[in-house]
Amino acid sequence: MHSALKNRISGPFLVVMGVAGCGKSSLGQRCAEALHIPLLEGDNFHSATSINKMRNGTPLDDVDREAWLDLLAQQLQKHPGGVVLTCSALRQRYRNRLRTAVPGLRFVFLDLTQEQARERVASRAAHLFPVSLVASQFATLEDPSLEPGVLRLDASRPLEQLLPEVVGWAQVAVSVNPQEA
Repeated sequence: MHSALKNRISGPFLVVMGVAGCGKSSLGQRCAEALHIPLLEGDNFHSATSINKMRNGTPLDDVDREAWLDLLAQQLQKHPGGVVLTCSALRQRYRNRLRTAVPGLRFVFLDLTQEQARERVASRAAHLFPVSLVASQFATLEDPSLEPGVLRLDASRPLEQLLPEVVGWAQVAVSVNPQEA
């Protein structure tokens, strides 16, 4: 990150992450509104090729995700006042790639069971992600719970309970050390 950009950072910088169906978009939107910062919907930055692969029931692999993660990292850097990004961020190396772009980046991990994810994805009409890919997400997921700057939450809880917990956690991070929010 350029030093001029780093000096302007006020944060918070959050990634709402987890497998398909965990509620990333819903919680991310509410967090961005509550924190008065922009929302970046990670799915909007997938290439047409990746979108077609997912729609056709083919899971993305590390190669498919490389350019996407680079683009997300660039987008994070374009928001020095803070931002909420929704992104599956399934592997630690994906999260580390984003952390390199914004040191101190924090992750809200929405955890749920594979059955819960399947039910939620099945209930979404016209979404790019089919139920058949849920198992591949769980196979790829590397639990981030022991990494620094991660808040693990039960995704089956109502948004009304999750939101104040995330907002409070994000605000404490900024007030404690705004350069590392």
